[in-house]
Amino acid sequence: MGTYKQSTKKADINIRLSEFEMPPMQDVLIVGKRAPIGSEAARRMVDILSPDQYEIVKIEHPVVEAMIIRRGLLNILPQDRLIELIMEEGGKIANESTIIRAQINITIEVSKSIEI
Repeated sequence: MGTYKQSTKKADINIRLSEFEMPPMQDVLIVGKRAPIGSEAARRMVDILSPDQYEIVKIEHPVVEAMIIRRGLLNILPQDRLIELIMEEGGKIANESTIIRAQINITIEVSKSIEI
């Protein structure tokens, strides 16, 4: 008779937990000119769900109507510079009918020298 080897089963599980945010839209929404939800409807949504946390910024762009930006980001970078940075990549993938959600991580590094 042959030898019998018992089979085993194994499952690896990874769980990532994070705080749920309302609205679940991250840091920025890029709203196309013909998106299913326009910038005005998006403004009403964020005003209801997260009052005073987001800024609606109209954009002069061929396909993008507006950006909805978390105000905390505007406390770190000037609005014009932040929009320019977002549109460098977001503008490449946006079209008139899209709403693109973007997460932005800003790290500020400060180094000072003092006399001792």
